[in-house]
Amino acid sequence: MLIPSFCSVPQCTDSDKKCHLWTVLDLAFFIIMGVCGGLLGATFNCLNKRLAKYRMKNVHPKPKLIRVCESLLVSLVTTVIVFVSSMVLGECRPLSPTNDWNNSTVTMQVSSSDEVNSSIKTFFCPNNTYNDMATLFFNPQESAILQLFHQDGTFSPVTLSFFCCMYFLLSCWTFGMSVPSGLFVPSLLCGAAFGRLVANVLKSYLGLTHIYSGTYALIGAAAFLGGVVRMTISLTVILIESTNEISYGLPIMITLMVAKWTGDFFNKGIYDIHVALRGVPLLEWETEEETEKLRACDIMEPNLTYVYPHTRIQSLVSILRTTAHHAFPVVTENRGNEKEFMKGNQLISNNIKFKKSSILTRAGEQRKRSQSMKSYPSSELRNMCDEHLAAEEPVEKEDMLQQMLERKYTPYPNLYPDQSPSEEWTMEERFRPLTFHGLVLRSQLVTLLVRGVCYTETQSSASQPRLSHAEMSEDYPRYPDIHDVNLTLLNPRMIVDVTPYMNPSPFTVSPNTHVSQVFNLFRTMGLRHLPVVNAVGEIVGIITRHNLTHEFLQARLRQHYMTS
Repeated sequence: MLIPSFCSVPQCTDSDKKCHLWTVLDLAFFIIMGVCGGLLGATFNCLNKRLAKYRMKNVHPKPKLIRVCESLLVSLVTTVIVFVSSMVLGECRPLSPTNDWNNSTVTMQVSSSDEVNSSIKTFFCPNNTYNDMATLFFNPQESAILQLFHQDGTFSPVTLSFFCCMYFLLSCWTFGMSVPSGLFVPSLLCGAAFGRLVANVLKSYLGLTHIYSGTYALIGAAAFLGGVVRMTISLTVILIESTNEISYGLPIMITLMVAKWTGDFFNKGIYDIHVALRGVPLLEWETEEETEKLRACDIMEPNLTYVYPHTRIQSLVSILRTTAHHAFPVVTENRGNEKEFMKGNQLISNNIKFKKSSILTRAGEQRKRSQSMKSYPSSELRNMCDEHLAAEEPVEKEDMLQQMLERKYTPYPNLYPDQSPSEEWTMEERFRPLTFHGLVLRSQLVTLLVRGVCYTETQSSASQPRLSHAEMSEDYPRYPDIHDVNLTLLNPRMIVDVTPYMNPSPFTVSPNTHVSQVFNLFRTMGLRHLPVVNAVGEIVGIITRHNLTHEFLQARLRQHYMTS
């Protein structure tokens, strides 16, 4: 979209050897413009960061109507500024049939010239005149950029200064709202106005009549955009391709580098700032050499939230409502290795510390799930899977919620009641080793609940309905949320068999795997979750992208130095 709009900046003909779109003296001004662009970009990022924090604290937690009102307020303020400034500050300037570079040394495409002339706005000005402020405000952004690149002396310094300041503030206010709004083209437009203003000042006060205003508008656009987004190579290629003039390569590269260095002295680029504010775990290109001292067991999360292959609906609802994880390990309690675990067998002795350290957390997790059961609707429950369940099961007069609170139904139930944790179990029995079988996603669990994929205790798991891959991914990418599920339609005693939908063979690593190997696995395979499994197939932890961020690794490295 950008390339066709900007491909007609001033160009020299092949036959004219005296054409110079910029000189060595201009490079000095371009460097100064790069410094100014970096300062403006750093200011823009600082203001937008503060505004984004305010939105995250005071706007986003409130009802969606508040976001709509903010968008309407921005639209109202923008409209008032555009109309008032065009009527009050806009100057009626005479139409100029020629441009300052439309001479024997510079050519411009006829189609672009017609487009520039057709986008002029009179806005209550007499005949043969036009309003310079309205020409910038009332045109699409691409047309306004063409005006700044091609029109000759048509914008007064007051118009350019006010337009640049207002567009700067309005763009800063708009970016980050709950509406689809871009930043690339507005930054180009604001920077082009800044470059055109510099050209006007140099012509009027320093007498440099040889300079091309369009060239300075292009450099100003590059300087401001580079100061905001801190892009260098890619932005250079984009602008050179847009201008279709390779001679602009050197000044654009110099300007972008200077703008980036200046802006980096104060803060990061706008996209990096918003990524950090939203907590998106973007990984670096490679890990530092010091992190070679860390292993998977040092960075993994040992306190697991897991599901059984056959889990009651009440447990799934509790898990989904009390956690924000996107994937859950599917495990079974390893009764066969219970004695070995108790004795500290050599195969699993390296993982005992993880199990003992997570005992209190797992006990707290069960208490939390028990508390979450209080919000589960207990009366007027209807069976979603089998309309005749009431006739098959014994009628229980006691309130289901009261049963849950009295622990007649444990908050962490398995398929069979005698295999579920109970108050009589010892600590070793309650936290026996967990054999890993696979990973199941949150979206899959919610989809199974919404579509009623479950069976009763009196039935076998083969009677459970089966969903195809197309049915499971039908709601992609907007899967239903557990808080939007009507719980009155679910019977908490029904059982869900998750084994047909889990990933039975995800990537796994051992606890002694080096962090560099884990990092490369995430980078090359695009992983989101990486289970840590010991030598006998028991899961001892899980690693996500959050565990591989620079800040997390540095914290674990400091902890490693303190304990070693």
